[in-house]
Amino acid sequence: MQVTEHLHAVKIPFTIPLSPGKSLDRFVYAFICMADTITLIDSGVAGADSVIVNAIRQHGRDPSDISGLTLSHSHPDHLGAARAIKNTTNCRIWAHASERLWIEDTRQQCQDRPVPGFQQLVDGPVPVDRLLRDGEILELGRDLSCQVLHTPGHSAGSISLLFAGDKTLFTGDALPLPGDLPIYENIVDSIASIRKLQGIDGMQVLLSSWEPPLIGQKKIQERMAAAIAYLEKIHNAVLATASGNNLDMMELTRQVVDKLGLPPAAVNPLVA
Repeated sequence: MQVTEHLHAVKIPFTIPLSPGKSLDRFVYAFICMADTITLIDSGVAGADSVIVNAIRQHGRDPSDISGLTLSHSHPDHLGAARAIKNTTNCRIWAHASERLWIEDTRQQCQDRPVPGFQQLVDGPVPVDRLLRDGEILELGRDLSCQVLHTPGHSAGSISLLFAGDKTLFTGDALPLPGDLPIYENIVDSIASIRKLQGIDGMQVLLSSWEPPLIGQKKIQERMAAAIAYLEKIHNAVLATASGNNLDMMELTRQVVDKLGLPPAAVNPLVA
């Protein structure tokens, strides 16, 4: 799906196995930045490289034009196909320093954050060629650049990307989707990051990993406000449930998920 002159969205469906006979259907968006060279934003899960390559070819370009892959963070649905893409194109991998360990050591990530089906979702580790810093400008080819914005909370090294020339903002997983799985590492950082994004004027296109591209400044601001409200709702549910109770983590998760009206599949170690 072409979103702007330079940016294309690719929807990648995948399945998280929860237990024998039980799974959770999910999807994630990766993005293709087309200039005289091609830069990818995130890679989806293992096997998504074929989906991305097909999308590039449908636009009359060759996958060998891929020169860079920017990872918004290290989680499986963003990192999964990075190794395959790197092996095929020898592109450079870019990410924030706080995500480097889990990108370059996926065994460590699986141990630290045991996502169900991790091994099926991630091809394996990949070396990071360039560490990104808040505020720096990435030159992505002739007449195309973006600014790196460090937006921690969902993870410590999560980044967003501001394409000022296209009036487009890529937020990765920084904006939780109301009614979806509540996954973040630090609620204070999450809300601060969204407020930072709210301060950017003139954006007409929002690219989020969890939903189709959103068009219009008013809709974008409403979406960001809804993300903050959802985080506050989750946090209040956690505090109300935990107060005065001696609950183990999975029981706490079960009761919070029930209060939030989420499906039973949300009661899993990742959400906990």
